[in-house]
Amino acid sequence: MLRTLLMFLSLLVNPVSSSFADTFADPTVIRGQDGFWYAYATSDPLRSGSGVARRIPISRSPDLTHWTYVGEALSGPAAPYVAPGASYWAPDVRYLDGRYVMYYAVTDTNVSPETFDFAIGVATASAPAGPWTQQPAPVVAPRPGGGGGYLSTIDPAELTAADGTRYLYFGSYYGGISVVRLAADGLSTVGAPAMVALDNKYEGAYVVRRDGWYYLFASSANCCAGPATGYSVSVGRSRSPLGPFVDARGVSLLDSRVGGTPVVTQNGNRWIGAGHNGLVTDLSGQDYLVYHAIDRNAPYLDEPFGVNRRPMLLDRLDWIKGWPLVRAGAGPSDTPQAAPVATGAERFDRAPSWLPGRWRVADGYATGSGTVLRPSPSGDVRVEADLRVPAGSSLGLVAGGVRVSIDRAAGQLVASTGASAPPATAGASAPPAIVGASASASASASASAGAGGRVLASAPLPPGLDFGTWHNLAVSVRGDRVIAELTEARQSGPIVSLSFRVRSHPAQVGFVGRGDVDNFSVRRLYRPVTHAVPAPAVGRLAWSDEFNGTAPGPGWSWIRPDSAATVSGGSLHWPVEAGDLTGTGNNASVLLRDPPAGNWTAETKLTLDLGVDEVRNYQQAGLIAYAGDDDFARLDVVAIWNTRQIEYGRELPYAGSLAYGGITLGTPATTTWLRLVHRTDPATGEHLLRSSSSVDGHTWTRGGVWTFPAGAPLRIGLDAHGGAAPPVTAQFDYFRIHRP
Repeated sequence: MLRTLLMFLSLLVNPVSSSFADTFADPTVIRGQDGFWYAYATSDPLRSGSGVARRIPISRSPDLTHWTYVGEALSGPAAPYVAPGASYWAPDVRYLDGRYVMYYAVTDTNVSPETFDFAIGVATASAPAGPWTQQPAPVVAPRPGGGGGYLSTIDPAELTAADGTRYLYFGSYYGGISVVRLAADGLSTVGAPAMVALDNKYEGAYVVRRDGWYYLFASSANCCAGPATGYSVSVGRSRSPLGPFVDARGVSLLDSRVGGTPVVTQNGNRWIGAGHNGLVTDLSGQDYLVYHAIDRNAPYLDEPFGVNRRPMLLDRLDWIKGWPLVRAGAGPSDTPQAAPVATGAERFDRAPSWLPGRWRVADGYATGSGTVLRPSPSGDVRVEADLRVPAGSSLGLVAGGVRVSIDRAAGQLVASTGASAPPATAGASAPPAIVGASASASASASASAGAGGRVLASAPLPPGLDFGTWHNLAVSVRGDRVIAELTEARQSGPIVSLSFRVRSHPAQVGFVGRGDVDNFSVRRLYRPVTHAVPAPAVGRLAWSDEFNGTAPGPGWSWIRPDSAATVSGGSLHWPVEAGDLTGTGNNASVLLRDPPAGNWTAETKLTLDLGVDEVRNYQQAGLIAYAGDDDFARLDVVAIWNTRQIEYGRELPYAGSLAYGGITLGTPATTTWLRLVHRTDPATGEHLLRSSSSVDGHTWTRGGVWTFPAGAPLRIGLDAHGGAAPPVTAQFDYFRIHRP
């Protein structure tokens, strides 16, 4: 009853896929030319007990919050290269030059007798729900790996860059994430792929362009470890679609100590394993991250350790100081949220009363020529429409007292005033005075402004794109700033953008020129969130061991003592041992103490030289929260093959066995500071432990949260294990407890 009422009130309630599916993994969302929103996902059974995998399931929504199952995309005969029994994973759907193109991973081909000789398939359709026609050859064929088997050629994502060049990103842990240029039709590749994110760290790439940067979103850790899943999303950015992509600290995603700035990770509520994202923008201009996550109380679709139950979530994506954060860093939502502004676009199913005689409605869109004006809401506004412009013509939007047009004759996106701008109306202010623009006007653009017109800004249209097919133009007016963005079906960010200021503007909006118009929308512009949620307070120093003696101070005790660990020179020196705690072996040493009651923060300064670029598995050291050999969470600097990462791992008993997974956060250095921030949930009594890391002891990167049940015999301490060769010693300079 409550959920029904919340949906009636148009609130966003996660998981948004619950009306039609228990699991809807690796989701991506687009808006179709019919005005509906469409979501696509990996092939799994949709409901518990079904047992029948849907081959790329499709759902549809009028508002991004209420979804209905449509059908399977790939229900017809398989392409010739697809082996019997193959599955289809992680679709990415785009609208390219008048048709829909779907990229997807094929898990098994007839290239070899191996089960996982992955490839990237491609299919096309004239409508977002299909029918889809699989192309006879993969867009990226199986790639043999240098170490045997086939590279993980999965998780595709297309991008149309600012110059009109199309690229495809793909890949996973074995082989890394690569980018390859696509042919103009998007159905084949040109040249060789190049790696943009190091292997053994990231998968699930998704790239968008914003403010002149290309942002590479990617997911890390295990997607599918049931109740121990720590999947999460990080990002790097570059001025080029080919990279190098670097994080907020300037560390490359190709470095052995792999960079990446967190976007979303679990926060201690019901959701864990938040990852594999797409991005969608609502009609107000607000971005949303679409992704999957796992309910830690119901991690499997059916039997334990079978298909992971990964429903689709949708949450607000904020851009703070140039970097994206889900809900300003609050993470996945499990309470009602404000719904996206996703309805109200004019689809022209019939002629609206305000459409003048020189325009008519045909086949669900408006076609004609001239100027169409509508009253504008007060305050900041966003106007957008899908436009189709005949050769030699110009068509655009009116907002902020200016006209922004796709001028095919001039080959420009042009913002102008004058004769081509809307006529003045009673009560309207004078034509706007320009304050500043991000682009200078060209001679051809100036001519297109018309007699007496004035070009405010212009930028060239990519020569390879067909502007006789639908493209989306959005014009946002915030105060005296106007931003115009031209995209392919609202995806991947602008291929052309303009930014300029005006001092005053008439209170009218509309469209003007000659051509076809659909999905015309006028909405109040979203209000951006500009500050991240505050980090948990660390508080005052309550206790410390600075390791100034010859042994750990009072209160410490060992699980399986390690006589090689010594204290001297103000540090605990602990040679990394060959033992481990994962699984049932449990032969590693752990140094522990009892934490104080209530809330606290444990911190250590760790020096651990694991080298770079060489293969090591899995030497590590750091902090550990311990309730038993098979019930712990450890925040360690760790060597994983050729990478060096910070992993916040969790092992716990489940269904008569053990589950282990990890969250990754930050980037390690030779010396790394680590924190575990403990809070007790006042409603449940659960222990919530949030991870944080730093490379200077001052600026901290917040990571995800693992939980322990109320009443768990929780202790806190240090570990140094995972492999003794080559020899390396962990140096702990202190261990401190802070109280808020």
